[in-house]
Amino acid sequence: MPAAWRGARLDPGRPGALALAVVAGCAALLAVFAVWRDRPVAEPAPPLPVVGAEVSTAPAGPGGPPPSVEPAAPTVVSVAGKVRRPGLVRLPGGARVADAISQVGGPLPGADLTALNLARRVVDGEHIVVGLPQPPSVPQPAGSPGPAAAGGGKVDLNQATVEQLDTLPGVGPVTAKRIIEWRTAHGRFNSVDQLREIEGIGERRFSQLRGSVTV
Repeated sequence: MPAAWRGARLDPGRPGALALAVVAGCAALLAVFAVWRDRPVAEPAPPLPVVGAEVSTAPAGPGGPPPSVEPAAPTVVSVAGKVRRPGLVRLPGGARVADAISQVGGPLPGADLTALNLARRVVDGEHIVVGLPQPPSVPQPAGSPGPAAAGGGKVDLNQATVEQLDTLPGVGPVTAKRIIEWRTAHGRFNSVDQLREIEGIGERRFSQLRGSVTV
């Protein structure tokens, strides 16, 4: 280097300083842009499949769950005698005589219940008399063999159940229910001849029943 340059100072002047500042600023901006362009970009993860239990619409096969079972029809009995509200009551299956008496408000004060088996299961169409002398023939519980026979082996129309009436000649389940409904509406049979008033019992069927029933 020449001796004249060693002590010389580089003075670009004010315009040159501004130009250098501008160049330095542009270089800085370019560097920032380059860094920003090359930054890592997070990519969204692909959607995952939804996993769930599939509901089968196919009908249940032999090994599938059993079909729904409709509840059994209620038991309808008639309660009369020394009770607060005599009449028909509906009871669930397996109900007892005590349940039937409770449904009509219970016995009246002083009513004698010793003649009744309060623990006996009632049957559909049964007539329960509370606090009064019981007839000689009391309806047998469901499943007992034979109809409720009165004197001479005849069926008492005022005590027999639907199942017991169904055993009579010429009487099916429908006619047996009609006999119970007539008895409930009128209180009791006063004569065997009143069977003629029941729908479905004509002279021919009545002649078959006359010798098998009593009141």
